[in-house]
Amino acid sequence: MTASQTPISRAVAPASTEAILESISEGVFTVDRHWRITSFNRAAEAITGISREDAIGRLCSEVFRSNMCETECALRQTLKTGKPIIGKTGYIVNDDGDRIPISLSTAVLRDAAGRVVGGAETFRDLSEVEALRRELAGRYRIGDIVSRSPLMDRLFKVLPAIAASPSTVLILGETGTGKELVARTIHALSPRRQAPFIAVNCGALPDTLLESELFGYKAGAFTGATRDKPGRLALTKGGTLFLDEIGDISPAMQIRLLRVLENRTYEPLGATSSAKVDARIITATHQNLKAAMKKGDFREDLFYRINVVRVELPPLRDRREDIPLLVDHFIAHFNRLQQKSVRGIGAEALSLLMAHDWPGNIRELENAVERAFILCTDGCIEMPHLPDELTAGRASTPVSTDARTLHKLIEAQSIQTALEQHNYNRTAAAKALGIHKTTLFRRLKRLGLSLPERDGRHRARS
Repeated sequence: MTASQTPISRAVAPASTEAILESISEGVFTVDRHWRITSFNRAAEAITGISREDAIGRLCSEVFRSNMCETECALRQTLKTGKPIIGKTGYIVNDDGDRIPISLSTAVLRDAAGRVVGGAETFRDLSEVEALRRELAGRYRIGDIVSRSPLMDRLFKVLPAIAASPSTVLILGETGTGKELVARTIHALSPRRQAPFIAVNCGALPDTLLESELFGYKAGAFTGATRDKPGRLALTKGGTLFLDEIGDISPAMQIRLLRVLENRTYEPLGATSSAKVDARIITATHQNLKAAMKKGDFREDLFYRINVVRVELPPLRDRREDIPLLVDHFIAHFNRLQQKSVRGIGAEALSLLMAHDWPGNIRELENAVERAFILCTDGCIEMPHLPDELTAGRASTPVSTDARTLHKLIEAQSIQTALEQHNYNRTAAAKALGIHKTTLFRRLKRLGLSLPERDGRHRARS
């Protein structure tokens, strides 16, 4: 290279760099040692809504308004340690005041002599990714209920219609399957959602207390009743009354409750007149009420009054594919509650959870995750963090069997997701999975997955 070529090379290099920065989809800006913006590319303008002319020369915190600026500034950390940060997530507030989720990376800027002259930050708009994540999460969530099980999918489809109706609902399921959560979701989706949701555990109270709890009493109704006390029916005030463990109430209480459902009236203890019921009744039990009727322990007429709409919740052992989803849900919940940063659960620990029968159902799983949080302060939940009753028989259970079960479930889930995303078009789903169509059919057969008769390539004729 001659002396005459040197200035041209120096002039071309910055221009080429600028052209590259202008062409990429990620936002890029640089700052000097005083945190003043020295460059601001086109993507940065688009994401923040702030023009280059307005950005250059201003403090980066005034332009790049992020939740990390004050206490967790990634660029400040990089300039302090000299180490880059890759893929940190957070959000910024754009010029319109909208919150934009982003992923950012940082690096130190040095001059030709190696001296630090500032820093550079690249950031990517994650709005579409977040929208997709919410869409996918929405497929597996209704209210606070999370599931990807086909058994629960049927419930997801009918729950809004059940919530919209005024009918009495009977929820059946083993202990710990989430009967109260379903009742709360029905209430939250119903026209009564602005009014109270009141739950009463009928199995936890003797008859006399349950009667006063439900119906209330008037002053002087019994010794010690010095003033009126409204019952739960009155306190509901147009909302929803949830009667849990309805199968445990006595025959005498069954008669009183039958009158409430038939006439929509009740009498507080010591009252001389009836009061009207303005509440939707939802009941639940873990018992087999039909068997109880045959034995004479539960009235048939009451059963038919509460069995207008029936919801049956499957036990967790019949919906094992929900275990990873539920574990993630509980980890996020306890991270918020306990101010921790547990990232997830290890493969072997999850494998053990998948192999357990969960007689206590979702409540037992939640308790297991909560107990794991006591020992796991950060990182991932591993085998030593799990309760002893889960790990005690681990030696007699081959790891490979659990791992195969877990792999099979995850493979089935990925195939099901690909099929749903492509409207059950086998060719498109196979392409998305990176396999041949015949391989897809072999895996479907091996995993026991069924397909609808109509391929997604065909449209119904009008």
